[in-house]
Amino acid sequence: MTTTPGSSERPAYARSQAAVSSLDDILDEIAGLVTTARSMPMSSSAIVNRAEVLELVERARRAMPGEVRAAEGLLSGADEVIAQARTQATALIDAARGRADQLVTKEQVVAEAQARAAAIVAEAEAKAAELMSGADDYCDRKLAQFEIDLGQVLSQVKAGRERLASRVESAG
Repeated sequence: MTTTPGSSERPAYARSQAAVSSLDDILDEIAGLVTTARSMPMSSSAIVNRAEVLELVERARRAMPGEVRAAEGLLSGADEVIAQARTQATALIDAARGRADQLVTKEQVVAEAQARAAAIVAEAEAKAAELMSGADDYCDRKLAQFEIDLGQVLSQVKAGRERLASRVESAG
């Protein structure tokens, strides 16, 4: 049984749950569990304790950054936000056109009605563009953070696989 440096009594994957608080630490424990697992004869497969691995995976889920969960929620709701913005824009434009039609019916205020209608339409289009731009910016920021978080997890997975591959090569 291999132990962590400075800890002669417990293996790396058996640290207490209170001592492990970050996703990095939990992934290190999983890598340690796989690294120290007994190898199957004439195979690169290893025997690991299913309960320990499942417990570590559950702890990793609990340690997952809130931003990742928020980004997932944002992705699922992004289309709804855009649809709402479009609906509001359409309603504003329809209201502006309806108001413009009412004003045009009066001969004395035709010119004023046309100017007012154009202003209302421009205001509605500006508001719609602002809503859509804000929704796009928000989605982009959340997706960028999600991309960073996923990049970090990918780097950790690659490093663990490289360590495992080098162990397999040195053992073979």
